[in-house]
Amino acid sequence: MKKIFVLSGILGAFTLQAQFSVTIQSTGDFKDSEAILYTLNGSKDIIVTKEQSKNNSWTFKYPKSYSGMMKVYFPNTNNTVSFISENKNVNFKVETQNNKIKNVIYLDEANELMNSNQEYAQKKELILPALTQIKEYYKDNTDFGKALISEMSKLSGTNTVDQAKHPFVYYYNTNYAKFLSADGTKKVSQDEIVDFFDKSNDMLESSSLIRPILVAYLNNGGNTNVNASVDKLLDRLKVETPRGQTVLSELIDIFDVYEMTDSKNKYLTLAKNLKCTITDRLATTLKANANVEIGATFPNHKFTAAVNTTAKSIADVKADKKVIVFWSSTCSHCESELPQLLAKYNELKSKNIQVIGLSLDSDKDAYSKKIIAFPWINDSELKGWNSSYSDTYNIHATPSYFILDDNNKIISKPDHVGDVLTDLNIK
Repeated sequence: MKKIFVLSGILGAFTLQAQFSVTIQSTGDFKDSEAILYTLNGSKDIIVTKEQSKNNSWTFKYPKSYSGMMKVYFPNTNNTVSFISENKNVNFKVETQNNKIKNVIYLDEANELMNSNQEYAQKKELILPALTQIKEYYKDNTDFGKALISEMSKLSGTNTVDQAKHPFVYYYNTNYAKFLSADGTKKVSQDEIVDFFDKSNDMLESSSLIRPILVAYLNNGGNTNVNASVDKLLDRLKVETPRGQTVLSELIDIFDVYEMTDSKNKYLTLAKNLKCTITDRLATTLKANANVEIGATFPNHKFTAAVNTTAKSIADVKADKKVIVFWSSTCSHCESELPQLLAKYNELKSKNIQVIGLSLDSDKDAYSKKIIAFPWINDSELKGWNSSYSDTYNIHATPSYFILDDNNKIISKPDHVGDVLTDLNIK
């Protein structure tokens, strides 16, 4: 299989003539110097290149044609800004406070349009229903009633976009409205969605629409017909094609998120048995799943700033067994499950079982306050879902648990803390 998106291998390409550029300006108090540019494939962010700031600005040169979602990530301050490209120069300014981005001012036409359309769609979805209810209490001929009618009329319309001038904005808005809008439009059939996936242009992969439309497609088919719905879609797309493999990869991840184990295993096996060339997108999914199969050696992780240990990595921790728990201070399920692990911690220690918590937090203060109560090994990259954990260990939700033996091989992947204790014979 191909090596996936090696950053050093593609930096050299950016010495070529750029197709378009992405220019970012920041206020003077922003202390992050490094920025990383990403494109999108399905629901996966793909690293393009990184740049250092010059006079509080960053300029990325993109050498190929690209229309779709992009983002820039500032790793030292854990800030992210999403935007779009229509294969034209992108320009925006970030306003910051205490090293956090508080506002983004889009300066190019495409992103200004996309941003205004997003704001309009949010108002239409959230405010219009409320205005409709309020209107029942006011007469139309009053000043307030007339103002309500005027505002409702504005929100009831559609924002028209020139397809020739702004092809991606048009593509995104049109297909979001058709397949995902909750404004009461008619339900789209499975056949229409299959046809869309089959005939759509390349902007589908870069639009961020694949996963939500796939979820809508599966829901449309009903819980008893999931595999039949998937087979119908994959038969049309053909898993030997790049789009078929992107959709297959997304489906495997969806089944993982919703704990649909039988479906996940069926289509993961299909992916493993493919004899054709494997795309980078599908290879990423296969590798992430292979990393955490029962019997696999748990990929080592070098600690960033671990507490309650002098070990430098997971492999350096010596124990008969290890419980790895991925969690977050903002996770409601973690709030209920981790205290149960804490109640049995002394018993776990007496059996030489080490607990290692790897947090997907991004707020240092929230993380630091929470781990005071947890006496086990704790570490975090403080990058939220931008951390390396999600891809390396195929983490889609918190809490997620792994039990390792003394050779760091995975012997169990419990679903809940009660299963952890049962697997370890802790009552």
